[in-house]
Amino acid sequence: MSEYIHKSHNVSVLLYHLVFPAKYRRAVFDEGVDEVLREVCVAISERYQVKFLEIGTDKDHVHFLVQSVPTYSVTKLVTLIKSLTAREVLRRCPQVKKQLWGGEFWTDGYYASTVGRHGDESKIGTYVRRQGGEYKKLHQDEQLALF
Repeated sequence: MSEYIHKSHNVSVLLYHLVFPAKYRRAVFDEGVDEVLREVCVAISERYQVKFLEIGTDKDHVHFLVQSVPTYSVTKLVTLIKSLTAREVLRRCPQVKKQLWGGEFWTDGYYASTVGRHGDESKIGTYVRRQGGEYKKLHQDEQLALF
């Protein structure tokens, strides 16, 4: 369960849903790889300001529900988790290295999304509108921009 993280000048609850596919979308996750992945993630939690709330594997990708602090960007979290887990899985599970032709463990890409502890976007908007006396909406983005 997520919790409030109290630091000297802030309190935060930052939750992220991260999805990492295995290289070439290979079905490399089995019980052995899952156990190594779990052990490495627990070790990461002990050494860094990262808490794994949930880890779920499919045959070719992994879902992480992660809580962290504001000083860790999403890119830093992804780099940290990918590098440490890949190194240990490839070291401890030689069969995976053979399946991936001795190369990388993760694809270069990933999926990242923030997760709200107290509700979705509309609930947060309603909460903000109800704070204080008069609420004045300064901006609302109605349409997706083309990049």
